Amino acid sequence: MKYQLTCLTPTLVGDGNRLSPIDYMLWKDQVNVLDQNRILKMLSRSPRLDTYLAQIRKAERLSFSEWGGYAQSYAVRRIPLETASITKTWESAPLESLHIPTFSTGPSGVMLPGSALKGAIRTALVWSRWMEKGPDQILEMAAQRIEGNRIPRYLALPAESVHADLSIADGQKKSGDLKIYHVRTARLQNTLSWKDSSPSFVEMVVPGTEFEGQWSVSSGKVSRIFRAINQWSSALLDLHIAYAKKADIPVLVESLEKIRAEINENSSDTAILSIGWGTGFLGKSAISDTSSNVYRSILKALPLYTRAIQTGLPFPKTRRVVHLQENPAALPGWVRITSERPAALKQHDTLDSVGVNLIPSPVQSSNV
Repeated sequence: MKYQLTCLTPTLVGDGNRLSPIDYMLWKDQVNVLDQNRILKMLSRSPRLDTYLAQIRKAERLSFSEWGGYAQSYAVRRIPLETASITKTWESAPLESLHIPTFSTGPSGVMLPGSALKGAIRTALVWSRWMEKGPDQILEMAAQRIEGNRIPRYLALPAESVHADLSIADGQKKSGDLKIYHVRTARLQNTLSWKDSSPSFVEMVVPGTEFEGQWSVSSGKVSRIFRAINQWSSALLDLHIAYAKKADIPVLVESLEKIRAEINENSSDTAILSIGWGTGFLGKSAISDTSSNVYRSILKALPLYTRAIQTGLPFPKTRRVVHLQENPAALPGWVRITSERPAALKQHDTLDSVGVNLIPSPVQSSNV
């Protein structure tokens, strides 16, 4: 079966690489990625090679006044900024903010790794089954495993056993462009503050970008899976909207409410999901009620989250927010998935046949 994925907000599924400030130059409101191999080959026949290598070795960024011609003539890629005003922000940004995460690419160009999509779907399915069994029961089971200061290595292992007969191939980009977006981390304290953290500039595909690939589910049971995904996304959006309202970011509230409204309009072959970079803690935890006392007691026992829980503020208290036209306007990674299925498969819609077993019975093994 084919799937089509359309990005609703700027999205990054990275390849693990970053452009360092000496790999590119900002010129004419675009990031010009330098073809370093070509430059070094050319300079190898010139006395300027030693000067260039010395500057690369010690410089935080290349001097445009000295090497700007290379940005014009020896750029292997030119990535436009989302808006020209980012240039001023970039010029005053600290060095650690200038390392730009890049989108995943393959032999055919920009691609969406199937593993990123499968991982997000799996989280939604775990949440769906937990809701069927009762999240309080799952959380209490996990809380009972915490003894004093000794935290089990696999805290939720008895509550989760997954075998998913689901395969997803990498998606190829069919349309859309890449741009450099300005992203800042919102931190909710008594009032909203913006946490300066790296990266601040990110290569993302623009809203409306489409990817297409192949996927398969045993017996073709897609509708019930998509229903679980939409229910999970709706619960996740409720948390984000509540956060944006408390932080008083009205443009972000409007953006999130539009995504939630689209869930209500979806057919059985369409789902809304959050994937990739910037989805944060909530996008990976399969827990939607972060206000639960039992859940907060578990997090409080984990050193990484102790201070955040003690504040009494909504958890998590940070969000990565994409600035559009230099206004906080969107959360990254929200996409729409549409599946094309033969008509004969649409009459079989039971989640139990999908091959996904997320909550073991008492006699089942707890091994994942």
